[in-house]
Formats: sequence, C-alpha cells, structure tokens
Amino acid sequence: MRVMVTGGTGFTGSHTVRALRAAGHETRLLVRDPEKVERVFGPGAISPDELVVGDVRDAASVRDALAGCEAVVHAAAMVSLKAAEARQVLETNLEGVENVIGQAAEQGVGRIVHVSSLAIFFSPGCTPLHPEMPIPAGSTAYSESKARAERYVRHLQAEGAPIHVSYPVGIIGPDDPGISGANHALYTWFRDLTIKTSTGFQIVDVRDLAELHRRLVEHEGPPGRFAAAGETVSWYELPDFIESLTGTRLRYLVIPGRLLRALGWVGDQVKRVKDFNFPLTLDTMRFASQWPGTAPCTGSEALGLRIRPIRESYADTLRWMERAGHLSRRQIGRLAE
Repeated sequence: MRVMVTGGTGFTGSHTVRALRAAGHETRLLVRDPEKVERVFGPGAISPDELVVGDVRDAASVRDALAGCEAVVHAAAMVSLKAAEARQVLETNLEGVENVIGQAAEQGVGRIVHVSSLAIFFSPGCTPLHPEMPIPAGSTAYSESKARAERYVRHLQAEGAPIHVSYPVGIIGPDDPGISGANHALYTWFRDLTIKTSTGFQIVDVRDLAELHRRLVEHEGPPGRFAAAGETVSWYELPDFIESLTGTRLRYLVIPGRLLRALGWVGDQVKRVKDFNFPLTLDTMRFASQWPGTAPCTGSEALGLRIRPIRESYADTLRWMERAGHLSRRQIGRLAE
C-alpha cells in the first residue's frame, strides 16, 4: 500500500520508512527540505518513493501529501527545551496532529499511525506506565503538546477513526541523522560523565519501533494503543553494564534524586535569564530520578513484536557511533574489535 510519512528524515521516521519499503510498501514523505532526504538515506539505499514539499502546519500541503494514500504514519514533532521556543513547540505539534491525523480521518484513510510517547503518562510518584492510564497535564510546552495531541487522537478513536498509537520510551539505535534524545545521552556518557541516582531508565531500539509501525500499518484490528519499551536498567548498574560491553569505564557522579531535582529547579530559574537547550530542567530530572518503569503488558506483545535485548541495541549503537566518527575506537573498547 502507499503510506504517507511525516518526520521521515528524523530518527524514528527514517527507520520507519526503511521498514515499510523493505516490506514492499510505497512511501511518500512530506518534507520541508528535499536535500535532507538525500543526506539521510544516501545513494543506493532504501529510500522513499515520493516526496511532497511542505509542512505539517500547512493544511494544503498535508492534503496534497495524503492524496491517494491508504495509510499514514505521523512521526513529526518539534522538540526543544528553550523557553523562547515554547509557544512554537506547542503550536507546531498541535497543528501537526490536527492537520495530519485529523485530515487523514476526514479523508477516510484506512490505516493511521500516530507516534506519541509513553512519557506522557508520567507524573511523580505514579504507578508503572501503560497506555490506558489517565493523561496528566504537561509540565513543559513539549509534554503539554503531546498530552493535548493524545486527547485529540483519543477523541477521534472514540468516533471510530482507524488510529493506532505507538508509545516508545527513550529511542536508541544506529543510523541517527541528528544524534537525538537517548543517543545523545549515550554519547555524553562517554564524552563527559554519567550519574548514579535513584530508579533507572528504559530504551527501545529504533529498529524495533520501526517494525512496530510497519505492523500497525498492516494491522486490521480495532484502534489500539501500543507501548514499545525494553527492560529497565538501574542508574547504579549503568557503569558496570557499559564496562561489560566495551571493557572501558565510564566516569560518574553519585547524586541523590532529591538533589538532582533541586538542580533541575535551578536550571529552570537560570532559563529565565539565559535560555539554553541543555536538559537541566526539573521536568527532565524528575524523569531521570523517579521513572516508575512500565507495566508488564504494553500491547505490542499482541502483534508478536520482539523487543531485542538492550545489550544488542547498545552494542550496535556504539559501533555505529564509532563508524560515524562520534566516538573513538578507544572509547568503545572491545566492540571495535
């Protein structure tokens, strides 16, 4: 089938395009910069079949991109921690969902996949996360945009629109166009240091997430919600885990969760004077030090999805980082062999 994809030059979107193309589907990308498509996919690689130049905030270009498509995957989102860009983040993400998901539902597109985040269900002290939890109000422009988008999508689902929603946790993996999110955190662990603090963290391999999206495009079941999350790793176990992979040691600081959150609060105050995009915010430090993990059943199991072991994901990601010049052979140790 012909599938329209937004965010197709990003990390999740580009891997989703590859998974769809490998399964024999045609893909059409809505992109702002056609030259970026060439940089992301490269010559001779699996790449999209068609391009429509436009923006998710422009209803007309979205309508053109949807024409003749039997499915859509909406993976585009603006992510920024800068206070000056808060309004733009909120408006871009909300208008994108309304234009893409809303128009797809209006036009009768048969398979619609919306990429959300399991983090939208998080609040300090909450139970393990799952896709049927209530949606708390967002504490940042980005989290609020995702929360409002989730309510909008659930409204369409309740009206019978054929929308599946995926909820990944931190996404890592090779072939990242921009060293985004959890990949950037991994990079900074080697370049600078990491922390030992309370609770832990979870990741999902981008290749597994892309496979989930491929299965959701082909899934004939009723509208559903599907989390994608691997096992939880304790922050205290992290240095030993990395050493078991690479033979090298990470530098780290031990910071109690309460102090980490206090530092995040200080970061929020500094932002009022000097804006920055570094994740030293109370919201981010709460995620880091109070993450509750996920409930055992997350929905993806019903599709037969295999979430690969985190050792495999981290090993493949670190090898790619060395090949791409982000890390040295010395830093990834025995993985370079």
